[in-house]
Amino acid sequence: MESQTIRATTILAVVGLGVVLSTVVFGILSASQTVQNSGTITAVGVNVYSDNGCTQKLLRIDWGSLTLGTKKNFTAYVRNEGTVAVTLTMTTGNWSSQQASTYLKLTWNREGYKLSHQTTSQAVLTLSVPSNITGVDNFSFDITITGTQAS
Repeated sequence: MESQTIRATTILAVVGLGVVLSTVVFGILSASQTVQNSGTITAVGVNVYSDNGCTQKLLRIDWGSLTLGTKKNFTAYVRNEGTVAVTLTMTTGNWSSQQASTYLKLTWNREGYKLSHQTTSQAVLTLSVPSNITGVDNFSFDITITGTQAS
């Protein structure tokens, strides 16, 4: 009977040790980081708004806290208030750090889009944060959205 008690105690000890080691190993293998940031919008040849009624000009985007390996979308509205159709492009610049500009990627669904005069188009900007980013805790950059006369 004593031998069965020792075996049961040994089994419980091994299971307990396994749980503790699993927890420790999981803690070592998983990590997360929050990246805080903001951005500024400049529009050339078009206007950019935060609402689909085009009453609030969009001058700044606060992306909030971002987690490594994720993407975050922001919806804006681009309005061509001119008298001719324009082709839309977007560029970024004035990054607060070279590391941020190397790792982070901003895209949108309106690159090369032809926007008729006096019309508005919903645009989705997507900021991608790779899982291997290092050395970037906070950042800022400028976004320029340009409407060039379409040919």
